[in-house]
Amino acid sequence: MLNALGGVIQELRMSAGMSQQELADSADLHRTYISDIERGARNLTVATLGRIALALDAVPSELFREAEHSAGIGRNARRR
Repeated sequence: MLNALGGVIQELRMSAGMSQQELADSADLHRTYISDIERGARNLTVATLGRIALALDAVPSELFREAEHSAGIGRNARRR
């Protein structure tokens, strides 16, 4: 799930035309932390996810929903 969530964050960041540094600055985080999150190497807190979502003009639930879809998990995936 961390890899999927990181991928969603990276995709939204790139769609917004932001560099990792710009996202990090907007979310008041370090650029290498953003890199680690996008690679699925860091387990982020809900508070950090909220800061990233705000910087990406999104909501945490949207990021989770996209990550669940990407990873093939969640309610809809269980019904398959």
